[in-house]
Amino acid sequence: MTNRTPPRPRQLDSPVLPTIFKHVGRCQVWLYRRTGGRVGGKWRIGAGFRKPVPTLLLEHRGRRSATLYTTPLLYIEDGDDVIVVASQGGLPKHPQWYRNLCADPDTRIQIGSRIREVTAETADPARRARLWPLLVDAYADFDTYQAWTEREIPVVVLRPRSPERPGGAAA
Repeated sequence: MTNRTPPRPRQLDSPVLPTIFKHVGRCQVWLYRRTGGRVGGKWRIGAGFRKPVPTLLLEHRGRRSATLYTTPLLYIEDGDDVIVVASQGGLPKHPQWYRNLCADPDTRIQIGSRIREVTAETADPARRARLWPLLVDAYADFDTYQAWTEREIPVVVLRPRSPERPGGAAA
């Protein structure tokens, strides 16, 4: 059996890339919020080109700054829970949003025009093992990202804290 994982692109280590991602992410958040997810609500890059993946907006508070940030993320649903992956494209470090959630797990997500209050927790090994194939089925590049890094990519469970509110009204 041959390894079918593509080599990790060298440009992922470019110091310019985080700035580009930050600006593209801000644009996506702006469009998503103004259209209720009609624009920016599906990821169509990489494995998502042929099989678009739903996208949500995750709020998280900076661990040191207490600044409120919003990050677009791919997700799947597992019953009432929403599942996201701290892949950061297979980079060696966990993404800021993940470290922020570890410090302050109570937050909000927006899916389409609905906002939900959630509590984040990292999936334990058994739940991660069950969810990982479902996540890879939704977005095959997650397996590639895992192959590109030595860290185990965290799977994050976002559990509802209160009922959903339509139209962006917070609970």
